Amino acid sequence: TDNRWGGCRQFWTFTLMRVGQLSESDAIDGLELPFYSSRHAKEPHLQGNQFDLGNRGLLGYDVIARPFREEETAYMDFSLQGKHAMVVGGGRGIGKSIARELAREGVDVVIAARTLPELERTARELEDETGRRVIPLTLDVTKREQVDRAVAEANEKLGGLHILVNSAALPGGSTTAAGPIEIVDENDLLSDFDVKYVGALRCARAAIPFLKEHGWGRIINISGHNARNAGNLSAGARNVSLVHLTKTLSTQLGRYGITVNCIHPGIIRTERTPGVLADRAAQLGISPEEVEQRDYVPGAPRSNAIGRMVESSEIAYLTAFLASDKAQAITGELIEASGGAGNSVYY
Repeated sequence: TDNRWGGCRQFWTFTLMRVGQLSESDAIDGLELPFYSSRHAKEPHLQGNQFDLGNRGLLGYDVIARPFREEETAYMDFSLQGKHAMVVGGGRGIGKSIARELAREGVDVVIAARTLPELERTARELEDETGRRVIPLTLDVTKREQVDRAVAEANEKLGGLHILVNSAALPGGSTTAAGPIEIVDENDLLSDFDVKYVGALRCARAAIPFLKEHGWGRIINISGHNARNAGNLSAGARNVSLVHLTKTLSTQLGRYGITVNCIHPGIIRTERTPGVLADRAAQLGISPEEVEQRDYVPGAPRSNAIGRMVESSEIAYLTAFLASDKAQAITGELIEASGGAGNSVYY
């Protein structure tokens, strides 16, 4: 079992023993059981000495926990304990999942977006869940002075800044900037670029001096699979531009120990997904579950190689890896995490 508190990953095994049993000869050893660890716990909090095990037919057993011995298990240590990150767009969606995963890995995180109440709710939720500091800050990425202020404040409140994640943009872009060219509103198109591309540029420019102070840093840009699909003039073009920004910054910053990488998510399950599926289901006269099943049958336009929707947590796992020392040799690269969507070959 994998328990994390305070961002520190700890492994425990369990032995179930009959209440009052003096011998371990009849114990059930190594049973995997869920448990809760409080923020400041030094050992698993077992809610007394028994779990609710009625549905396993194990009532009357004591639960004895001990740490796994080193030879019993192994895991990849990302060496992120004590690092500091700023996740722009961290109040919800992919950004929230990234903030959660970084906090689980031991990172103190600033989450930034435009809506303070949502940020505050997310910060409380992630702090309670992970035991790390999660600090909400408001900013509008289209305003340079707000970006500079927020990044400097993040650096001050965290006591340094090591990681920047740019994930602040409406998925797909403005509807008025995504259709046939005859009806594209160029002001909305420029606004989309101002948020996703120039917004990421502003955040990176503000963060780079703080990253350089440590001689170590990570910038991770969340782009999108539309960069590889013709049709959406807003999402496709601005996602391509983020790839170019990523490569350019990597060539400028590598000598300072700073890597810069880009992720293309595909169709990702977030808080928006139930509403999107419900709307499509109402139009088709079927259930949301049936809509999703149809989407992932082989050959369907939205399908992929793994035959299911990718979870936002899976983008977060990749981000945590790219933020780690294990990814030191990876910079200026684009990694797609769409579950294998499409048949094109990129080399």
